[in-house]
Amino acid sequence: MKKVIATLTAASTLFLASCGLGTAGGLIRTGELKGDIADINLEGAAIGVGSKNFTEQILLGKIAAILLESAGANAKDLTNVPGSTSARQAMVSGDLDVMFEYTGTAWITYMGNTDPIPDEQEQYEAVREADEENGIEWLPPYPMNNTYALAVNQDTNAEYELETLHDIEKIPPEDRTVCTDAEFRARNDGLFPMLEAYDLPAPSNSQIMEMDVGAVYAALANGDCTLGVVFATDGRIPGLNLKVLEDPEAFFPKYNAALTVRSEVIEEYPEIEELFAPLQDLLTNEKMQELNARVDIDGQDYADVAYDFLVEEGLLED
Repeated sequence: MKKVIATLTAASTLFLASCGLGTAGGLIRTGELKGDIADINLEGAAIGVGSKNFTEQILLGKIAAILLESAGANAKDLTNVPGSTSARQAMVSGDLDVMFEYTGTAWITYMGNTDPIPDEQEQYEAVREADEENGIEWLPPYPMNNTYALAVNQDTNAEYELETLHDIEKIPPEDRTVCTDAEFRARNDGLFPMLEAYDLPAPSNSQIMEMDVGAVYAALANGDCTLGVVFATDGRIPGLNLKVLEDPEAFFPKYNAALTVRSEVIEEYPEIEELFAPLQDLLTNEKMQELNARVDIDGQDYADVAYDFLVEEGLLED
């Protein structure tokens, strides 16, 4: 693991020197903290806030930056780092101090495990323990689980009355067309292993439509395919009136979000955990879908959506 960390650190230094961190920075909006967090004071803390470069991550990063800045910290907005690997490198090397991360991503992508842990809490605890030696502390996970899922549009659901992945068998085999991206088609926790886990025959190559992951949602909504691979917290699910099929066999890895903080930072400023504790009751799949949709469907600005969310939920005074 130490060898891996050294490699990541060196790669991070090269990345930062050549590209810099993030492109979504800017003025951080602030408000007055309310409720249980009203008395938290982080004045004097300088904290770099990162995120990966997709809608949900940028939104979560903006939420973190606004909360920290409103608590008196000097929060540096380093959101929108291009790619999971680069963001992880920046955390390990200390170029970022806090970032929302996913348990499944850490366990499988960063830590090299092939088998996920089905229980959400056990998966979180395993990741938290493993990352201690990297100097990264995982605060308690949130209910939101941005895992892979299969979805159908409302016409398909009305015709076959689908609830779970087991119900795919109700669809005639010749009509089981699938829209997917190349990665999900090839993953060991992807399309074909999932079908095998549910004792479903694999579709023929002509029934699989491979496309960019973002194009799947529109193709599914338009009826170009019967089944589509989606991410469970994506705002286009409610925006396009799609239905996510439940995974009763718990095949898909758990990707619960949690705030990760460099150990030396949380040791110096333990109030950070208290500051983010109220989000435990707020960041559900449904709420994250709603926030993502405000950006992806309604075209609102990331920072505005993050700020409005904190005001609406009573954590900030506008």
